[in-house]
Amino acid sequence: MMPMNMDSDGPVPRVSESDVVGIAPTPGLDATVLTTTFADTLGALRRGRWWQLILGIICMSMIANLQYGWTLFVQPMHDARGWPLSSIQIAFTVFVLVETWLVPFEGYLVDRIGPQFVGVAAGLLVALAWVINSVATSLPVLYLGAVVGGIGAGAVYGACVGNALKWFPDKRGLAAGLTAMGFGAGSALTVFPIANMIKAEGYETTFLKFGLIQGAVVFVIGWFLRAPSAQFVAQKSGPAPSSREYTPVEMLRGPVFWVLFAMFVLSASGGLIATAQLTPMAADLGVAGSQVSIAGITLLALPFALSMNRVFNGISRPFFGWMSDQLGRERTLFIAFIIEGLGILLLGEFGRNPAAFVLLTALVFFAYGEIYSIFPAICADIYGRRYASANAGLLYTAKGVASLLVPLSSVVAASAVGWDGVFIVTAAMNILSALLAVLVLKPMRARASRA
Repeated sequence: MMPMNMDSDGPVPRVSESDVVGIAPTPGLDATVLTTTFADTLGALRRGRWWQLILGIICMSMIANLQYGWTLFVQPMHDARGWPLSSIQIAFTVFVLVETWLVPFEGYLVDRIGPQFVGVAAGLLVALAWVINSVATSLPVLYLGAVVGGIGAGAVYGACVGNALKWFPDKRGLAAGLTAMGFGAGSALTVFPIANMIKAEGYETTFLKFGLIQGAVVFVIGWFLRAPSAQFVAQKSGPAPSSREYTPVEMLRGPVFWVLFAMFVLSASGGLIATAQLTPMAADLGVAGSQVSIAGITLLALPFALSMNRVFNGISRPFFGWMSDQLGRERTLFIAFIIEGLGILLLGEFGRNPAAFVLLTALVFFAYGEIYSIFPAICADIYGRRYASANAGLLYTAKGVASLLVPLSSVVAASAVGWDGVFIVTAAMNILSALLAVLVLKPMRARASRA
């Protein structure tokens, strides 16, 4: 157990291993002491801001498969039900739309009533979503599961990311990045178990079992989430705090928000397409069944890429978040968007080589992940902490707009231009977003700060 010397509401006593398991060094320990010790331990979990961050990361990792594990189910559903791939991918788009477009409302609830009950309710919805998928015998039922999953995942996102921004005004980029890391890398350890269970027991059983497990974890942890106290908020200050607290309506009235929104849409599109379409993309490029050896590890290209992508996508979020705390938000955005754009172009050029496919998709996912740490941080920098959950949620709806391009990418990939056309367009979108960061957003923020 790590030391509990936190800087949230004051020092927290260290919790030893004997405290957790109820083993005392003296024989005189009675039930009252055990109960008190257990209550103190639970209190420590709720008080420390680093504990709150860890709990948020775990919750986010439990909803990761709803998005990043989806690609493993697409082909099995197509084979079993005969549904067109483009129709199946509509469920992915529905999930992302609901997940993102309801986050402002869910963030508002977090700002008003706290993250605890929002998190608990989200756990029930996360479980129910994949239970519905497991019994879906028609596309409308599959879409219903996507709606339920989107509501649950969005509630977890609003509760955990908003909470991180409030607990860490002095380290917004890092805190948002670590929290978002759970969503980006949370499915890395389950890629092979899910793939193997689909082969052994079918995709329906896999939906059911993993859905129940993921929902149960969120439900339990949700009871321990809480927002920082007023005393803590008064003590802490960020490196560049907003001069005022903007309500969501006030934020929407300014041009800076819409520049951020456009950048988010442009940069998120390529990553979402890669997330949903990696399996058919690998099949079309002819690398899905090829073996790849990298760093002494030999695996089939597709599962190798899926695992690498999850890891690199997760690492990128705290890395770029920390970098933005040190280097500045706009400069970091420029660097990441250029890397993603170049990675997509190189994927179009060399993606038919199995080893290059694995490495280049990992590079794309590494650069793509930063939007989930830097955008919430810059939103709180500009618009303040009080409405951080709702404001960040409104910006997050840009992800839903970007998801509308996922079914379109299937149509383009099946046309004469193929995946090369998809790669060129999404690379250009990232490069444009990089230019907007330094040529438009940065001067606008500078003018606003002087006003």
